[in-house]
Amino acid sequence: MGIYRDLQPIAKVDVVVVGSGSAGSTAAIAAARQGVNVLLLERYGFLGGTSTGVLDTFYGFYTPGAEAHKVVGGIADDVIARLKHLDRIIERPNTYGAGLGITYHPDYLKCAWEQLVQESGAQILLNCWVQDVKLIENRLTSLIVATKQGLACIEGKVFVDATGDADLSYWSDVPLELAGDRHDAQSLTTTFRMCNVDIKARRTIDKARFHELMKEAAYHGYELPRREGSDHITTVDGVLATNMTRVRSFEKRAAGVVNATDPAFLSAAEIEGRRQALEYIRFLRDCVPGYEQAKLAAFGTQIGVRETRRIIGDYVLTREDVLSARQFDDQIGLCGAPIEEHGPGDTTKWEYLPDGECVGIPYRTLLAQKLENLFVAGRCFSATHDAHASVRSMAQCMAMGQAAGSAAALCVRNNIDSRSLPFALLRDRLLSSHAILELKAGRIA
Repeated sequence: MGIYRDLQPIAKVDVVVVGSGSAGSTAAIAAARQGVNVLLLERYGFLGGTSTGVLDTFYGFYTPGAEAHKVVGGIADDVIARLKHLDRIIERPNTYGAGLGITYHPDYLKCAWEQLVQESGAQILLNCWVQDVKLIENRLTSLIVATKQGLACIEGKVFVDATGDADLSYWSDVPLELAGDRHDAQSLTTTFRMCNVDIKARRTIDKARFHELMKEAAYHGYELPRREGSDHITTVDGVLATNMTRVRSFEKRAAGVVNATDPAFLSAAEIEGRRQALEYIRFLRDCVPGYEQAKLAAFGTQIGVRETRRIIGDYVLTREDVLSARQFDDQIGLCGAPIEEHGPGDTTKWEYLPDGECVGIPYRTLLAQKLENLFVAGRCFSATHDAHASVRSMAQCMAMGQAAGSAAALCVRNNIDSRSLPFALLRDRLLSSHAILELKAGRIA
């Protein structure tokens, strides 16, 4: 910390949000709409994180099962409305029965995030990477960030860690769990899109036959580590998006567990993901109807990361909580998505909640221990490996982001810390902003 002490702040704001994915962008919007000064930091040159750099479909808005119930609202609805204004969206069932998905064009979503964040009044700083933090007792006071002009200091009153990898929490030395410490961590996936696909011909085979073709191809020498991957239609005619590759996400060494937060490990994974993608493309072109003349359109901007670090917050959501659809007095959102286990094998394991039911997401899972002004939102929230595998969907990340951003602004406006904030005040704010917090008589309220 000594070499940073002479840095003069380039910004002094009320709320600093780090990471602009589904959680971070939503948190910035929620906080700024309450009239506080907000700065949103992003390491890439665009907003959206996984939602724009890796995927093209929001899951978690609806419960799976016999009847779809909408379980996420509020700012998430504003995002969908803006997408509809910019381009078409497609509602489609998940390949594995995880509920209705909302497919969009990721480049239009970049613009939607930018517009909504700027309209809220929040400031945006792109191409900015957190390198360190400054702490005074139990409060985070400022960040050290890397920019094109070198290191800089940003001061804030309240902070939101929406980095996915819990980077801000890691620098702040709060209690964390590292993926791979206790369970096999979720695998990594390099997504890619194929153009010039004959969609009509592709539809001549169903999911079961598609997976049979993968297994047959693997038997004949194609290197396909995942044998039940998926492809799906997009908003662009003749273009299909994929979720097929499977890259190991951690290894155990003498010094401990290494995962995708390790620079060398992540670099190797990025390269391996693209290598696998080329083999899956060869399989598609050789073996799957409709792909005979298809071409690679694009890889995802980065490899898709499902889990790395998670905080150990004031409450840790558990597998039992999820599968029993437990409700909490301080819940800030709902999730009906199944536990989705992308382990090291060639298949994926799914475990479902009772039909039509949801688990609540407690406010306490967003509170970092040891600090009074740090919230988390998104996939670095406080949960066990299994519970995380359910609640990490992007719609739930938006719900967490709205709660964290709203709570951060309320703390600034009332000059209180995260644990002194009356939950009733946050609940009223979320409900007035059309968030969905509970089930009533089998319906969503």
